[in-house]
Order: sequence, then structure tokens, then C-alpha cells
Amino acid sequence: MGTESKVIRCKAAVAWEPGKPLSIEEVEVSPPKDHEVRIKVAASGVCHTDWSYLYACDKGVKARPFPLILGHEGAGVVESVGPGVSSVCPGDKVVPLFLPQCGECECCRSPKTNLCEKNWEKTQQGVLANGTSRITCKGQQVNQFIGVSSFSEYTVVPEQNVAKIHQDAPLHRVCLLGCGVATGYGAPLNTAKVEPGSVCAVFGLGAVGLAAVMGCKAAGASRIIAIDLNSEKFEFAKKFGATEFVNPKDHSKAIQELVVEMTNGGVDYSFECVGDVTVMRAALESCRSAWGTCVIVGWTETGELSLAPTDLLMGRTLKGTYFGGWKSVDGVPKLVEDYLSGQLLLDEFVTHTLSLGEINQAFELLASGKSVRTVINM
Repeated sequence: MGTESKVIRCKAAVAWEPGKPLSIEEVEVSPPKDHEVRIKVAASGVCHTDWSYLYACDKGVKARPFPLILGHEGAGVVESVGPGVSSVCPGDKVVPLFLPQCGECECCRSPKTNLCEKNWEKTQQGVLANGTSRITCKGQQVNQFIGVSSFSEYTVVPEQNVAKIHQDAPLHRVCLLGCGVATGYGAPLNTAKVEPGSVCAVFGLGAVGLAAVMGCKAAGASRIIAIDLNSEKFEFAKKFGATEFVNPKDHSKAIQELVVEMTNGGVDYSFECVGDVTVMRAALESCRSAWGTCVIVGWTETGELSLAPTDLLMGRTLKGTYFGGWKSVDGVPKLVEDYLSGQLLLDEFVTHTLSLGEINQAFELLASGKSVRTVINM
């Protein structure tokens, strides 16, 4: 591309401080170092997690260091690679990943988890392996959100955080597999392991919840009860396989009581896709005793989930999932293939398409509940 080994100047949406609108700035993106990949980002989904960390002071997450470039649902093309990189080449289509898969750590070697320990603590603090970011603006280092920063026209990520995907993949759609859709879709398939004929309940119908509905359908669930405070979400939920919809505001009973009544004892599987401890408790209590399984999918870093011993002693299971249980570098290319073959929906999640300069409008749409997923085309 003629830019190898050179600093690239490009546009990015910079969060200079928490709680303030993003600012479109010219940034400098350095060449990749050892085992790093520089990507020309083509598109990025706008995830609720991005919004949460921008407003970390009161949205259930711990603050990240600023200035910061958000974005972690990206897709693009490899521009150049650093020394030692062997898994991708310039010109390859890729999805950058906030969850690595190094293939060498204890977690990667185990089939019991999809977590990976490689550079985890550093990327969570906005830097790469050597403790610095590859992006600067106005002479100042800009932190990379969970090691990705897809709200930049170029970014640099570790090699173990890159999934090479099919060259026919439309980047403005498969970017959604970098977080929300993969997370929700994998929860029923990988974490809960929903069986055909099961009765399921999904709490929260954002992109993650809708993807969980889709995963329940793919697993063969016979009933999928979609639960949300916004009744307009039901039309979306039906597209992905929901068979029933409940708005808790329409009923005097607690939602868990209603679900137990509707299902004559509780659901086989419930999925909490909100990230709220009160909803988590309701999702658990919606499960049938003896064998019901509740999976926590929604992300939060604050609050406490209180349980009575009998909530679990009578046979219920409470589990959590991260990135839907997919081993990231291996799993994302397979999900792309499923989309290309028509087995997995992505187009239906996209309600808005905007430019990078309209990024703040995308956040407003998200906060108001008017969008499921907005895709930013770079």
C-alpha cells in the first residue's frame, strides 16, 4: 500500500475525557512492532459497551484511561505487519479482536474456556505489549480501547488479536462479529448448550439479546420468550426466532413470577443480556428448579448479585459467558462462513449506517433506544 514502515496520518474519533462528545481528530498511527498488525479499518459497529465506557462514571463499568479511541466491533484490511507475524499478510480481510487467542497459554490449550491470558492486563488498560499505544494525537499518546480502537481509520493490534476472514466477506456487516452478535449467538450454543425442544427466555433485546434469540433458534428451542421494556423490539425479535414477547411494564407481577407461570414451572434456559444485577436475579429465578440454567451475558463491573443457597441447591445452574464462548481467532472466521452461507443473520441487526463524522449521532441513537446497531463506514 506504499505506507509500510511509515507513520500514517488519518482521522479518528477521540474521547478526550469521560462524558463528553467524541472529537474527530487527525491522529498518527505508528508502524506495527514485533508480532503486531496494522489494519485499515473499513467499518465498525457502535456497541453499548463503547457508550458505557465513555460514561463510565455512572454506567456500571470501571473508568478507563483517557484520552481514548473507542470502538471494538471493527473489520478491515491488513495494511502492514510487524516482524514475526505469520498468520496474516497485507491485503487480507480481518476482524480485530478484543479477546486474544494465542494458542499457547493454559486457557488456550484447554477446551473448557475461550479466555486467553496473552497481554490481557495491558490491553485492558489501553496499551499494547510494550506498554504503549501506537496512536498519538497532538503529541499525546491516545489509549486504545481494549487493545482495538476501531473508531480510527487505521489501528494496530497484536497478531493474536486478529482473525483472518473470507475475502468475499462484506466488511460493513461482519464487523458485528467482533463483539455483540458473536457474544449473544454463542451464549446458547457454546455456554448453555441448549437442546432441541428447550424452552428459553432472553432478557434484553439489544443486539446481544437478539443474537441470543437467534442462537436459541439455531439450537432448536421450541419456545423463545423475548423480554424487554420496549415493546417495539418485538418485531425485531420475531425476525430472529422469538415466539413470544413480554414487556414487564404491562404486568403487575414480577417478571420471574410471570415467566414461571407461563411455562408451568420455569424455563430450561434463561439469558440475561442487560448487564443489571436485578435482571440477573430475575433471570435465574425464571429458570426451572432441578435443571434450569441461567447464563449471564450482559456486561457490568459493578453491583453485587445476592443468592440464597436454595437458588442453586435445588438444581439450578448459574453461568457466565464472555464473547459467547468462541475461541476468537478460530471462531470468528467460522461465523463469517455461516453468514456467507445464509445460516447466520447480520444484515437484520443494522438499523443505521453513518460516517465517522457522525459518530456522536450514533451514540445518541444508541442511548435513546432507536438503533439496534449503527455501522460506521470509514
